[in-house]
Amino acid sequence: MTQEKIRTEPPAARSAAADKGSGSGPRRRRGKVGQEKTNWPTMIILFLCALTVLLPLYVTISMSMKTSAQSVDGNALSLPAPIDLSGFAEAWELTNFPVTFTITTLVTIATVVGTVLLASLASYAIVRNWDRRLFRWSFFYLLAAMFVPFTVIALPQIQLTGLVGLANPVGVTILHIMFQLSFSILLFTAFLRSIPLELEESARIDGATTWQTFWQLIFPLLAPMSATVAIFAFLASWNDFMLPSLIIADASQQTIPVVQSIFQTQFSSNYNVSFASYLMAMAPAIIVYVFTQRWVMEGVTQGAVKG
Repeated sequence: MTQEKIRTEPPAARSAAADKGSGSGPRRRRGKVGQEKTNWPTMIILFLCALTVLLPLYVTISMSMKTSAQSVDGNALSLPAPIDLSGFAEAWELTNFPVTFTITTLVTIATVVGTVLLASLASYAIVRNWDRRLFRWSFFYLLAAMFVPFTVIALPQIQLTGLVGLANPVGVTILHIMFQLSFSILLFTAFLRSIPLELEESARIDGATTWQTFWQLIFPLLAPMSATVAIFAFLASWNDFMLPSLIIADASQQTIPVVQSIFQTQFSSNYNVSFASYLMAMAPAIIVYVFTQRWVMEGVTQGAVKG
């Protein structure tokens, strides 16, 4: 009789009886998604962090659209009334923006392409030959280069680039790639360790060479991390001031950050023109980062998870 009663009881009743019999009491129900309590301290901190970025950006946009009289009235937070775009036209001419923008773009594109290709190739060789001492110590050597201060190697760089005829944007591009290799290889190696080795073994069975395996199988799988490395290389090269100012001898071949520094010194009283020039220089980096920022976290998180 007891067994028949247990069989006829619904599952919910049996579960409640089991909880009551065990003495553990009713189970806690999890809150529904979207009904969690707001963590106000965290929200306030994030809001203040966002404000430190958005407020200077607002001031830059506002000042660049003011007249010369409005830009020196002492109220940087006021809206431009009326909107005046003459500062952009003047900054375009004073900084020779088409030429400097082209030079900076070419240097940045070459840096991004060179960094992604060299770092991915070097990382693949290191990871797949980790049991060999030469490759293992090469990885440690590249990581150690990240801790060398720039001031220690600045003077030798200037001398060497001058001796070999690379005191130009080409020399800056090569140095940008070299400085990005250590960090890029660190990211690529972490990502490559998450790729199963069985994929390469299958390709080898099908007759693929090492070169074919990398370009046709491994490199496409590195797309998220390649995007992450490319974004970091782009921002570092586009915003770099130190290397171009030290290496490039011809002032007509300087990049945007250096030209802006010269411009700021000579025309520091024209605030609307100065901020218009800053906005013109920042716009490409902001646009690129806004449209590609999701790949940064995607590449980093995928490289941190063992596949």
